[in-house]
Amino acid sequence: MLPYETLIQIDKTLRLPVYQQIANRFVALIQEGILKPGLVLPGSRVLAEQLQLHRRTVVAAYEELISQDWIVSMPRKGVMVATNLPVIRPRSFQAQASPYQQGPGFSFAAVPSLPMYPGPGPKAGTIIVNDGFPDVREAPLEAWIKECRSVVQSPRYGRMLTHGGPEGSLTLRSEMVKYLGGTRGLSISTGNVMITRGAQMAIYLAAAMLIKKGDYVIVGKPDYFFADMCFEQLGARLLHVPVDQDGIDIDAVETLCRTRKIRMLYVISHHHHPTTVTLSAERRMKLLKIIRQYRLAVIEDDYDYDFHYNSSPIVPLASADHGGNVIYIGSFTKSLGLSVRIGFMVAPPAFIHGAGALRRLMDLRGDNLTEEALARLLADGTIERHLKKSNKLYHERRDLLSDLLTTELSHAASFAVPSGGMAIWLKFAKKYPLPALSEKAARLGLRITSGEQYAYGSKPLNALRFGFASLNKKELTQAVAILKQLTGK
Repeated sequence: MLPYETLIQIDKTLRLPVYQQIANRFVALIQEGILKPGLVLPGSRVLAEQLQLHRRTVVAAYEELISQDWIVSMPRKGVMVATNLPVIRPRSFQAQASPYQQGPGFSFAAVPSLPMYPGPGPKAGTIIVNDGFPDVREAPLEAWIKECRSVVQSPRYGRMLTHGGPEGSLTLRSEMVKYLGGTRGLSISTGNVMITRGAQMAIYLAAAMLIKKGDYVIVGKPDYFFADMCFEQLGARLLHVPVDQDGIDIDAVETLCRTRKIRMLYVISHHHHPTTVTLSAERRMKLLKIIRQYRLAVIEDDYDYDFHYNSSPIVPLASADHGGNVIYIGSFTKSLGLSVRIGFMVAPPAFIHGAGALRRLMDLRGDNLTEEALARLLADGTIERHLKKSNKLYHERRDLLSDLLTTELSHAASFAVPSGGMAIWLKFAKKYPLPALSEKAARLGLRITSGEQYAYGSKPLNALRFGFASLNKKELTQAVAILKQLTGK
């Protein structure tokens, strides 16, 4: 008899049940040619004694192998390896390479890859300067958990799990109509709203509905690199226009509309990414005229509209008379600070319906639990209270960082104080190249981006978005102190 006690090793610390470990090992032994077709296996009692296990565990393993046709049961004789298996030559006991470590043997379209924002530090205490994200420590976690529990315990939750269209929860869309009307002045109905898994999905869906290979698309320079990459992957030819302290250059946009057949314009009207500038009122009025005149399709990305510090925000293009040509996109991911991917798209009903049909090809419906819970938080005022509290806190942090950068880092970097958002666009002098600065900072416990992603489609900028919202007073002070130390003053 083969030494099954050495051929089959059991690890009871694994989450995989023991009987499944036995079955898996038998399959491997058969595939390796150690156990030949027709070989009679030891009885369950004998094998249990060899492996020092309960007999029922071995019986369960044999039943699993029988169900998968690896072994067959013989009345009054026990079990044997199935004879209809292919003859497999014995091979070494050494571990074989996974087939997924090879190839692939087929070609596929390459997708550009860029350095991402700094991830978790290698050790506790590392300060991470991100792209401009909320502070998860301030998130309304208890209220969120409470509403999720309430939704799950609802008698109609079972129906909600299996029903719902790709446009998202009707309950949430109804609350969004009220919320967007009250905060952005949008005059819409539920048919104008689609809930997505974050703003990035909304951008992709809207662009995929519009762009055909070879179409001209106008974008800013610099611009939100994930949007630009998305448009290029869909086959667009990007036309870059400058972005200055008043936002995207509308005169340049108009010139392109006169001389080219433009399919779409992508614009970030508030807190432009990456530069944080806001499109001026004068340029908004001129852009609206261009949109109506040329029937120009526009994706207006308003990813963090909810955060303003200096004055009342300017309402988005979507709230004005644009002739139904503006597709308005936003996100609750940045507002909540939770690990919740919820974005939204506002457009004419026919476009929303088409986008829903397209979404079904990759995502049949939204996350009903998440969407219903968010609807309740909107309805009971939790979101409004959280945003009011967050605005006050992030305003203080913006001012603190502005003061620190002015007093401690003015020799090395320059910036303009943003009117809102969660980041400062910090431009470093040429003598302090960001890739090198990033490496040195990491060794001192500060993680910052090398800034390479912001240069996508343009020349190196030697600048980064210094996200202040997620860092408290101590962390902001330490981060600037490290940068001061590295820049030699």
